[in-house]
Amino acid sequence: MAKILVVDDEPAILSLIHNALSTDQHLVTTISNPAEVHSTDLGAYDLILLDVMMPGVDGFTLCREIRTAVDCPILFLTAKTLESDLMYGLGLGADDYITKPFGIGALRARIQAHLRREGRERRNMLYLDPVRLNLSGKELYLRENKVPLTKSEYEICEFLARHRGQVFSKDHIYEGVFGMDGDSDSSAITEHIKNIRAKLARHGLEAIETIWGIGYKWKL
Repeated sequence: MAKILVVDDEPAILSLIHNALSTDQHLVTTISNPAEVHSTDLGAYDLILLDVMMPGVDGFTLCREIRTAVDCPILFLTAKTLESDLMYGLGLGADDYITKPFGIGALRARIQAHLRREGRERRNMLYLDPVRLNLSGKELYLRENKVPLTKSEYEICEFLARHRGQVFSKDHIYEGVFGMDGDSDSSAITEHIKNIRAKLARHGLEAIETIWGIGYKWKL
């Protein structure tokens, strides 16, 4: 059971999602006015669903405003299909997106995949000099400096680091990190890796290598 916040200006969508997720025993809070989001305890939620196209405050703006205040996965609900729009949203700190119209089965599967990822038990540290991954805290350190990764960015690093030297396609990385459920686009991996590289580059590190025509690998 998880606490889930759903923000969408369409009452019918809110009702549909609330009923579907409540069936899975989740505690679901729905908000139709995005301006009201800041008045709720965002830290209490295990996952947040944000509609992108809302009047007043759109989902992209709202994600940017709350990302520094919450540590849970943020998933976009979006009718936008242009890759540039989707990649922009991920660049703001979202973990994934679900395109409208969506099937309830796909929605539930995608949410369960993210919640499983949050709940997986980890006990060890992974050392790949000069990088250290805190597997229990989901944190990556470069020497003594913590690199501020989102959860999805961290999980991609951990997946590649655990299989260092092996080359994985975008599809394989997506399945390894998010699971095979759902129908989201593996092109999200491209944007996540771009963000990871930019953050590591600030510390003078290049850890992920592109193998053109195939995919990516952790090269340390």
